[in-house]
Amino acid sequence: MGYGDVSAQNEKCPFRTPNFDAICESGIRFSDAHSSSAVCTPSRYSIMTGRYNWRSRLKSGVISGYSEALIEPGRMTVADLFRAEGYRTAAVGKWHLGMGFAKTPDFEFRQGFETCPGIDYAAPIADSPVTKGFDYYYGISASLDMPPYIYIENDRFTHLPDRETEGEGKGFWRRGPTAPDFVHEEVLGHLTDKVCGKIDEYRDEPFFIYFPLPAPHTPILPSKEFRGKSGTNAYGDFVLMCDAVVGTITEKLKATGLYENTILIFTSDNGCSPMADFEELRRHGHNPSYVFRGHKFDIWEGGHRIPLLIRWPAAIPAGKVRAGIVCLGDLMATMAELLGVVLPESAGEDSVSNLPLWLDPDGGEVREHIIHQSYDGSLSLRMGRYKLEMCPGSGGETGPMPNPSLMSVEAWTDAMPEFQLYDLETDIGERRNIIEERPELYTAYRRLLADCVRRGRTTPGAPQANDGERVWETVQWLEEEA
Repeated sequence: MGYGDVSAQNEKCPFRTPNFDAICESGIRFSDAHSSSAVCTPSRYSIMTGRYNWRSRLKSGVISGYSEALIEPGRMTVADLFRAEGYRTAAVGKWHLGMGFAKTPDFEFRQGFETCPGIDYAAPIADSPVTKGFDYYYGISASLDMPPYIYIENDRFTHLPDRETEGEGKGFWRRGPTAPDFVHEEVLGHLTDKVCGKIDEYRDEPFFIYFPLPAPHTPILPSKEFRGKSGTNAYGDFVLMCDAVVGTITEKLKATGLYENTILIFTSDNGCSPMADFEELRRHGHNPSYVFRGHKFDIWEGGHRIPLLIRWPAAIPAGKVRAGIVCLGDLMATMAELLGVVLPESAGEDSVSNLPLWLDPDGGEVREHIIHQSYDGSLSLRMGRYKLEMCPGSGGETGPMPNPSLMSVEAWTDAMPEFQLYDLETDIGERRNIIEERPELYTAYRRLLADCVRRGRTTPGAPQANDGERVWETVQWLEEEA
């Protein structure tokens, strides 16, 4: 979901999002908040662990619905933190961080997001969210357009698949095994009901509920009630359906008497996908990326600058806007400070507490810099008004891109500036590359980025190891800083 999809932070938005806007009016919104990546799996990793996703074995892209668990065994999660402090913990919704499905002898892992044959859907699931700090889990293994289409409860599939389904157009999902009770159009409402049930169940205890919505990601399936409501297209209608989900959760908190002292956070794991049809939306006067360049997948701001809306009536002053940089991976350190917990050296390596900003939105900065990553694994360092991007283009799917009929990818890359440097204070649209004008900034930022990679952390503490293949040593700009 894009930054510009919240009407309170986009004066040109052609539709109103009353429930998102109500959080802004009663709490705080961050105008310079970022997911750690421009795509979903890596951003979710950072939210759960407080560690930059590119330190994991996943150096680019996302995983599939059949992939193994990405969160390393023994790595502390936000759910672990809460559970250790006596909280009930539940996750409901799209996991997309990998699990360990039981396999038969004819198992075959297929690249991309296709169905993998040889899965024993009747067997227990290893490495489900209940092994990552959650007392309870209900949801789907990955995105709603990635098989398998079977609900999982704790460490079991709730049914065996009895058919294969697929969607098309904006309601696209890949062909795959589907359970008898699984209806794509009903998933968002079903999961919302599950969350409301958990609020009822946990109402007399402290609790943490992680609710990763499967929307407005594809398949774009607004219910009949919302079709045509936005005056734009099906994507705009689906955004309004997500807004209504927030309203449902809010009303449940009020009905249970939990509203005043419950922290409610709404955010997105990356910018809006081009599947929303930007051209069609533009004809209706809407840009989900607001004034930012790019969208999901991209190193540019449209890829990772996202809505971050927080309401806590008992503690957060109402109607505040905070302009300083924050990262979704900051949840770990923020909750640790709130609970009075000192994180171990091997946890939350890149997480910075935002609690001072929640309590005093007009206070000083908490983050010195932030690192972003695009779909292809390119990194970017933002510090103050400047942003260095270690790739010649978007690092994702936005042009300029090479035209095979005119030149090769290699020739195109040679013709482009190797890296990009932008002054976001004067050029928020990232259109004027000033890297040749400010070589001293380029050098300083590149060296800082290299140091952040090598140290295995960006917070004070003992250096930590990065996981996976040591691909960083093959990156030319990193080698030059050795």
